[in-house]
Amino acid sequence: MTATFDLVLKGGCVVNHDGEGVRDLGIRDGRIAAIGPSGAYKSAETIDCSGLHILPGVIDSQVHFREPGLTHKEDLETGSRGAVAGGVTAVFEMPNTKPLTTSAETLAEKVRLARHRMFCDFAFYVGGTRDNIDDIPALERLEASAGIKVFMGSSTGDLLVDDESSLDRIIARLSRRAAFHAEDEARLISRMNLRVPGDPSSHPVWRDEEAALIATTRLVRLAEKYKRRVHVLHISTAAEMAFLAEHKSWASVEVTPHHLTLDGDEAYRRLGTYIQMNPPVRGAAHRAAIWRGIAQGTVDVLGSDHAPHTREEKDHAYPGSHSGMTGVQTLVPIMLDHVNAGRLSLQRFVDLTSHGPQRLFGIRNKGRIAAGYDADLTIVDMKRTETITNRWVESRCGWTPYDGKSVTGWPVGTFVRGHRAMWQGELASKARGEPVGFLEAGC
Repeated sequence: MTATFDLVLKGGCVVNHDGEGVRDLGIRDGRIAAIGPSGAYKSAETIDCSGLHILPGVIDSQVHFREPGLTHKEDLETGSRGAVAGGVTAVFEMPNTKPLTTSAETLAEKVRLARHRMFCDFAFYVGGTRDNIDDIPALERLEASAGIKVFMGSSTGDLLVDDESSLDRIIARLSRRAAFHAEDEARLISRMNLRVPGDPSSHPVWRDEEAALIATTRLVRLAEKYKRRVHVLHISTAAEMAFLAEHKSWASVEVTPHHLTLDGDEAYRRLGTYIQMNPPVRGAAHRAAIWRGIAQGTVDVLGSDHAPHTREEKDHAYPGSHSGMTGVQTLVPIMLDHVNAGRLSLQRFVDLTSHGPQRLFGIRNKGRIAAGYDADLTIVDMKRTETITNRWVESRCGWTPYDGKSVTGWPVGTFVRGHRAMWQGELASKARGEPVGFLEAGC
């Protein structure tokens, strides 16, 4: 069989619907045109991928790139450079910017800022508020809209819906899956006195397991009432995971690499405010419960919750320090290290980062290595050992909580719609990011 393509990726171990096997991928016009035995295809350009694994492009469905308004921390260009440097081909970005992304106009402005400035493809959540409830059906269908995002507990920014009547009205109006930060604001306010000045280890005492569980149970109850799909972000507690395992009909579940990797019982002593997050990094028992949620299939996707702040903002004495850490660039290497340690299979990693987002959010032409799909590919060396460093991080803030951590499993190539966005650590000179398409949005 002879065919001609724009690019052939030759001899890599392809991970797709057939399992794992050495294949050639023929790419034409930005899409996967053929999958076949090694040596079958000719092209203008061939890249030897022998000894490497070719995965469907990793989709990070929770990042904060801070533009517009907070670009001293990050912007769409620098955040997306970190994404492709780490093997991520598409991101869903959050609405807590300045101005907030809560209208058709602010969403369109983000798309304008992102197109061909971002190195990966993109979609943007629209913040659900008390003031735009009637607009939700239209906002869900706009170009590049990832759907609605609601903050049930206060975090970075001013998007807070903490009363049940407003939450009820928002959920009733949904047609697509919507994402929720589930912490109970009333409980957070009532426990603010438990924050110990200068001691970030009191952060998970203040934002405790019960604050998360109260909000998650309320959210699921309303989802079941209206038969609407809700996506519960960054699960951090054993109690939530146990509850959600019994309530999967309308709720999907995200976990993060930092909740799977860091142990709050020791990490606050070592890293202080640099692991301060909302919801918090907790102790080893909660971490083990999140891993059980992955093993049992309760967890649907991984998101990094990349939320950068400057060193100055992180160095304020707790509780004046900002909550958030970098994560988009380290998602793939941190999780591949877990794969090599036997905590999950490579197939499960692919399901959590490619198939899962495609399935949950109805993404068009992404999330699989299959003929006709976008040639979004994450190419990794499963045997390569590297040390993550602050110098490697592309984020404007310039730091990672994993500085000095040795990992085995490393991203060596990132292809976005057939274009080489990163190869062996070298980033493309030209940004080509375009909006992600969704089946339910019609665009």
